[in-house]
Amino acid sequence: MRNVKFKKLLIGIIILIVLTPIGLILPEKFKSGGAWGEWSADEIEKILGYVPEGLKRLSKLWSSPITDYTFSGWESGVKGYIGYILSGIIGIALVIGISFLIGKFLVRKNGNT
Repeated sequence: MRNVKFKKLLIGIIILIVLTPIGLILPEKFKSGGAWGEWSADEIEKILGYVPEGLKRLSKLWSSPITDYTFSGWESGVKGYIGYILSGIIGIALVIGISFLIGKFLVRKNGNT
């Protein structure tokens, strides 16, 4: 039973990974700008006319390891979509791997095997 649930989850994740380029295609097709909520401080300033002080302070704290979800030289066309999918796969793998390691650590810490 557990294996069936895992397979369904895995199939769902794979479908979502394959559909991720829609986040690039639709805004580009309809000339709507970036995805909602993925604005830089500069874009927020254009939208609001100012940048909230907390955002200014925190925006310097973190920068993406894969800027704009793609790799250098893969910014446009089919390569852009493939880069977008690959960055999603890398991100998902990291989240799953870190979650797995934290889970293993917590199980050992509690004395369960």
